[in-house]
Amino acid sequence: MNSMIASIKAFLIRTSYITKYALLMTLLVFILKWLQWKFLIVDHALEIYVGFIALFFTLLGIWMAAKMIHPRVEKVVVEKNVYIGTDDHHLINEAEIEKLNLSGREYEVLQHLVRGHSNAQIAEEMCLSISTIKTHASNLFNKMDVKSRTQAIEKAQRLRLVAPTLPT
Repeated sequence: MNSMIASIKAFLIRTSYITKYALLMTLLVFILKWLQWKFLIVDHALEIYVGFIALFFTLLGIWMAAKMIHPRVEKVVVEKNVYIGTDDHHLINEAEIEKLNLSGREYEVLQHLVRGHSNAQIAEEMCLSISTIKTHASNLFNKMDVKSRTQAIEKAQRLRLVAPTLPT
């Protein structure tokens, strides 16, 4: 083991001049390249600054365009309270509503029909178009197997789908 360490020391002593020369050459090449880059930057400083500014504004424009294309959207849910009396004849028959397979919007349209609202009033109240209200009413009439508003109101009250008198 000692002979191996001695041979490594002898190799390093013999090659120390070569190693020092290689390190010195590496340092000189590094200094020359650094000076070359320094003069390149000094010679073309204006172009480099303009390039960085152009790159900055390009990235800023891309970011702003992405924000404008995909704006932040907030969903607002508005719920209405329906007050129902505590008497047994005022309770709503939820099983019958499920049996008729009424959607939430169709049920809401039915409540407005019972109150005597026109399609325009319902559309304004629900923030929908009149044609959408007509579609919901038509689907409601089909599901309830009636032909008119009057029949729908009478059947809804008979089946206790809605309270007999809802506040307007």
